[in-house]
Amino acid sequence: MPVSVTLDKALDKSYENSDLRELLSAPVDALAGVSSGDAQALQSAFGIKTVGDLGKNKYIRAAVAMVDLGSTAG
Repeated sequence: MPVSVTLDKALDKSYENSDLRELLSAPVDALAGVSSGDAQALQSAFGIKTVGDLGKNKYIRAAVAMVDLGSTAG
């Protein structure tokens, strides 16, 4: 079953019509609210150059997992 997702609000205007493969290889500042300075800081601190790198980063994935677990903890 095909799935459709609109990411316009999560992306910089110039990347709104990109396909997923292009987005994963796009620079981090393709994400709405991430400046070029933020992107440079992520690259310096963690070696993150692309949206895909950001999503695969072990520290970010660990933090997301903790947030998800915390939201389901009783």
